[in-house]
This record gives sequence, structure tokens and C-alpha cells, in this order.
Amino acid sequence: MSVLQATKDLRKVSLWLGHAHMQTTEIYTRADPSVKLEALEAIVPPNLRSGRFKATDELIASLRPGSLMQRKK
Repeated sequence: MSVLQATKDLRKVSLWLGHAHMQTTEIYTRADPSVKLEALEAIVPPNLRSGRFKATDELIASLRPGSLMQRKK
């Protein structure tokens, strides 16, 4: 919506979003902003653990060159 307000051109927004047809972009312009805000507020963020990811030795070994070819055999 910000791009549309800035450019006043739905074609530019459609190209920027990568839509094949402008009708796809028009769907977004019809949505009521208050409904969008309600939907965003209803989303509960996931409960993620804090800390660093530690890759296992098995994962590291699977990333080495040729490891995928060896598995297929």
C-alpha cells in the first residue's frame, strides 16, 4: 500500500510485487486496512528458544562434498 500511495500507479506496484496480472494486485487494494490489522494482531509469535544453534557432527558430515552421492549408493 505504501508503494501505491507513493507512485499512484497500480502497474508499478504489480511489477514490483512480481504479479503476472494486475488483477492479482487489485485484490490487495480491496482489503480493508482494519481487517489487515486485526489479522496481524491475532497472530501469536512462536515461542522460540534463545541461544545459538549447534550443528551436530552428522549434519556437518552430510554437508561435505560427495556425501550426497555416497548416500544414494
